[in-house]
Amino acid sequence: LLAPEELLIYEMAENGKNCDQRRVAMNKEQYNGSFTDPSSVNEKKRRDREERQNIVLWRQPLITLQYFSLETLVILKEWTSKLWHRQSVVVSFLLLLAVLIATYYVEGAHQQYVQRIEKQFLLYAYWIGLGILSSVGLGTGLHTFLLYLGPHIASVTLAAYECNSVNFPEPPYPDQIICPDEEGTEGAISLWSIISKVRIEACMWGIGTAIGELPPYFMARAARLSGAEPDDEEYQEFEEMLEHAQAAQDFASRAKLAVQNLVQKVGFFGILACASIPNPLFDLAGITCGHFLVPFWTFFGATLIGKAIIKMHIQKIFVIITFSKHIVEQMVAFIGAVPGIGPSLQKPFQEYLEAQRQKLHHKSEMGTLQFCGKGKCLEEDE
Repeated sequence: LLAPEELLIYEMAENGKNCDQRRVAMNKEQYNGSFTDPSSVNEKKRRDREERQNIVLWRQPLITLQYFSLETLVILKEWTSKLWHRQSVVVSFLLLLAVLIATYYVEGAHQQYVQRIEKQFLLYAYWIGLGILSSVGLGTGLHTFLLYLGPHIASVTLAAYECNSVNFPEPPYPDQIICPDEEGTEGAISLWSIISKVRIEACMWGIGTAIGELPPYFMARAARLSGAEPDDEEYQEFEEMLEHAQAAQDFASRAKLAVQNLVQKVGFFGILACASIPNPLFDLAGITCGHFLVPFWTFFGATLIGKAIIKMHIQKIFVIITFSKHIVEQMVAFIGAVPGIGPSLQKPFQEYLEAQRQKLHHKSEMGTLQFCGKGKCLEEDE
């Protein structure tokens, strides 16, 4: 047996011998003309990438289905093995699931709390899902802020100034906005009261956008750890940008390089700065963090704070100010002041705003409101 010091010296000698042998082998290959040329390596990668891109269902259906089946079996085997080694976690999860199902379906006094939790859960899931759809897909996501959240904030703002209150009856809010029976006094609405009314929807949407930024991070991180080259144009563009960083001249390349340098050098606060403003290049920040192995909670924490708190309040305040009562009246008056066609353009806007005001004061043509849940309906007279 060797002493620890002698064993360490022996291992260092063996490692040095192996390095020398590899260096001699590489020199022999280079001398014999068989040394691998970097251009040939790139060419092989390009051919492999083209072959993988051709493996699609409409070109090679049998091969595609074969690879799909094999990959599915491999994934199922891995998951089964992981679940088998975590039997206590699986049993605890199944017991918790059984308790929740029983609580949901068994009648009792607790059902009012179950219905309230279910309503809030569905509301949160709806806005988080819209946020994920907005940011997932490397810049190709659905613009759910313009289609859903922005119009919702604008509707709440217009209704608040019309009703002089934000205490809209629930239900039908948030599906439909109507004024409460007791309207507030004129001028009681402030910017902060509207911000508080839409804070939950906006923050949930912001959390969804932060979750949607995770795929580029995980893709680049997995590629860096495995040494493989992913089939993604955004990541390939990022690699080319790192190689030709000094020669970048156009504005887009310099902007991407600036984002990469900010995230790499500043770290948490650089990610926070990129996430706190409307930034179409934030996918590059996620790829950069994954490529340079930034810790997950550093990336996701900064992204969550920037998108769900800072950026969301900036966008929310902008929409509320834009659709405040005096701004809307000034915009309508400005449209009417356009020479020639102003009055004809102004009339549809006035009619639309008047129709929206009437809807806010309209409750039910039948004289009763029905509140239904789990097969039970309660009627209340207006």
